[in-house]
Amino acid sequence: MGKPTGFLEIERKNDLELDPKERIKNWREFKVHGKDDDRRAQGARCMDCGTPFCHSGHIVSGMASGCPINNLIPEWNDLIFRNRWREALDRLHKTNNFPEFTGRVCPAPCEGSCVLGVIEPPVTIKANECAIIDKGFEEGWVAPRIPEKRTGKKVAVVGSGPAGLSCADQLNQAGHEVVVFERADRIGGLLMYGIPNMKLDKEEVVQRRVDLLAAEGIAFKTGVHIGHDSEWTAEKLRNDFDAIVLCCGATLGRDLPVEGRDAEGIHLAMEFLTENTQYQLDHHFDGTNPSLNATGKDVVVIGGGDTGTDCVGTSLRHGCNSVIQLEIMPKPPEERAANNPWPEWPKVYKMDYGQEEAAAVQGADPRQYLVNTKRFLKDESGKLTGLEICDIEWVNDNGRFSPKEVEGTARIIPAQLVLLAMGFLGPEQAIVEQFALETDARSNVKAEHGKFTTSVPGVFAAGDMRRGQSLVVWAINEGRGAARECDRYLMGVTNLP
Repeated sequence: MGKPTGFLEIERKNDLELDPKERIKNWREFKVHGKDDDRRAQGARCMDCGTPFCHSGHIVSGMASGCPINNLIPEWNDLIFRNRWREALDRLHKTNNFPEFTGRVCPAPCEGSCVLGVIEPPVTIKANECAIIDKGFEEGWVAPRIPEKRTGKKVAVVGSGPAGLSCADQLNQAGHEVVVFERADRIGGLLMYGIPNMKLDKEEVVQRRVDLLAAEGIAFKTGVHIGHDSEWTAEKLRNDFDAIVLCCGATLGRDLPVEGRDAEGIHLAMEFLTENTQYQLDHHFDGTNPSLNATGKDVVVIGGGDTGTDCVGTSLRHGCNSVIQLEIMPKPPEERAANNPWPEWPKVYKMDYGQEEAAAVQGADPRQYLVNTKRFLKDESGKLTGLEICDIEWVNDNGRFSPKEVEGTARIIPAQLVLLAMGFLGPEQAIVEQFALETDARSNVKAEHGKFTTSVPGVFAAGDMRRGQSLVVWAINEGRGAARECDRYLMGVTNLP
């Protein structure tokens, strides 16, 4: 450990962020790393604990505690403190295929379980990780790694999100011929279209990595919708490839089937986010907006997670009239509750970038807690005009908590655009049915974690399609694991980590 007293002497310092009122004028990333010396000082805060929980990757109370891909966090924190950035990058790549993605969009369960976080603000692990990989690209240290030998085996990876890309990367490095199939017009899955550009730059970050993977020998086929495409069917994949890995995500969005749902102006969040990013990329961020936009509208986002936050930030950049975010759960406490001890993920109140931007424009956090939507209102032409909402309380009914309306709280709020960001129910079933795969009680593909084998020999499943809606870092964990087991299936043994 480079500086044993670093955590006593140095305060936590986050990456710089552009002013909220300024950054909503464009779609560029708004976080800035700052000087190397600042980041080195933050690396010095790492205590090199005897038992570092940050890279344990356990599930505690149903939530990730520590890094699911077991990043060697204390090692590369120490290396950047010592100004040995190249070695820090090597350590980072041992466990993480795409640190430029996780360093931007991961919620950092590693920081939630940081031992320093018991008594002080935790180490800036996520920002340190992002700084390492960004410096690696700037210095030219990240270059194509072309496998020296090929095995003659062919693998199809269906889906190009973080699970599919990490799986393809690992299998390619093992020497297999890998083809990645993507139904959209660009590679990246939710990395490309599900996360807005100001949070994860598509051309400079996502496409840069896709181009690198292509240079290493991975083939990409876009516009191919397995399960719907008449040419590329499940049968053809099984005939043409030695193994198949399905990484199609859990893209079936949760709907809200209440009165008035058929009103014009109600959309699933991912429809809104996808159309916007695709339009912005096609039009080179020229200052115009797609036909599905929030310009001049009163927007209501239903759902308080990351996707809801992305809808808030996108609506503000469109120039909405107002934005409200409805959350059915209670407002989290300012500090950990007694039933949420370290190293569990801290369920505490915080404002993400979208709420910060809304507060800067509107004067307050846009979230309203313990609120339920009773019905949607529409005019004679069928266009959305508002919502009837009410306050709720959670009532314990024989051990099960359910929402109960608080009498006298029903009210109408105006809205011309409602975005449903209430999570995802599971994978779309067409491809599941075409492969005749077994599913679990939640409609996810049945495949044991660690083995990733489905009910069909030679077909593997990984990521949200197998585990349900989760984090990018879990998708990378699953993609790597499925690649390892796929390699073992093809070769009898495997050297993949």
